Amino acid sequence: MFYDAKPHIFENAKILRKHMTSSEQKLWNHLRGKQILGLRFRPQHPMDIYIADFYCHPIKLVIEVDGAYHKSVDQKEHDFGREIELNDLGIKVIRYTNEMIENDLDSVITQIKVVCLKRKEEIESPL
Repeated sequence: MFYDAKPHIFENAKILRKHMTSSEQKLWNHLRGKQILGLRFRPQHPMDIYIADFYCHPIKLVIEVDGAYHKSVDQKEHDFGREIELNDLGIKVIRYTNEMIENDLDSVITQIKVVCLKRKEEIESPL
């Protein structure tokens, strides 16, 4: 579940959990307590050398909340490489911008539910 994350990654994740952005906190309020399809999400979850904003282990789904710095070319390349590495571990990554969460949270939650249903189906009946 942690994919060999080192102790310093756990420490950094702990700090990030205490200092979630406003958008992360808004989304967390809808993910916590198994509110989405009875699935448990973990905030700021250590994974290898990364920290996922939110992770659901049973369906191997990462949800990332992207701020403005994710629009830079360098950060987009970094995010793309990270996503490939996580995909290689069988983990799906979905991304939402702060603006999407702030301005249309209901739509984001609906989209997350659809992805979760699809992932559950994929996990339960792999081809």
